[in-house]
Amino acid sequence: MNNATTHASAPVHFDEETIRQSFNQTPFLLEHELVGHPLFELSRLIELAATLPAEQVEYNSGDLPLTQDPLKTPRNGLSIQETIQRIEECRSWMVLKNVEVDPSYKQLLDSCLDPLIRFCPDMRTREAFVFVSSPGAVTPYHVDHECNFLLQLVGTKTVRILLPNDPTVIQERDLERFYAGGSRNLLRLDSQTEAKATTFELTPGLGLHFPVTAPHWVKNGRAVSISFSITFHTGRSDRREILYRINHKMRTLGLHPQP
Repeated sequence: MNNATTHASAPVHFDEETIRQSFNQTPFLLEHELVGHPLFELSRLIELAATLPAEQVEYNSGDLPLTQDPLKTPRNGLSIQETIQRIEECRSWMVLKNVEVDPSYKQLLDSCLDPLIRFCPDMRTREAFVFVSSPGAVTPYHVDHECNFLLQLVGTKTVRILLPNDPTVIQERDLERFYAGGSRNLLRLDSQTEAKATTFELTPGLGLHFPVTAPHWVKNGRAVSISFSITFHTGRSDRREILYRINHKMRTLGLHPQP
């Protein structure tokens, strides 16, 4: 990437022009150098999972429809350790949340995000997630509230993503319910919406930027997939969340707030 802004040891290559034009507006690809990093070997991830509280490890069957009721998501019948050990054949999806509680992952997260501070001086609440999933596993249609860069390390993923500011895709009341505590899977995907999505193919060494609340869904390729998600909030994104929560509360009181 021609205008990449890099630091001596920065593992993620951020293109200055792309960041200035597209950050938190539209999705875009980028490159990174984390392929083969020892923190993402399965043995190390088993060790990490054993140290995390239960609420920081989410896993279930990977055979899911694109639209999935989170309360009815089927489990896979295995332990956390068994799921990782048998990830190639157990048809499962797993995320290790807030892995920055481990100092090694925290150091890596900071080395990835520090070069972005010049573009996001109000960066705050850095968090990291590791996704481990079986061949063909599906991540259903959903939204997230963080600024996110998903870095592909092992295997491939097809990501289909929509713009976060398209009112025909996601409406104000959808966002109000989401920020008020509703499920990230609150949206329903129809054929008209699906046709508007942009498709990105992620291979090892590539990453993808997800703007805040950009609806998306993911399907793994034919091999085990491991991805590292580096996320953060900004002052702007935090204020946005507060405003949506206030608007949701106003609606419950019978008022009609402006978007």
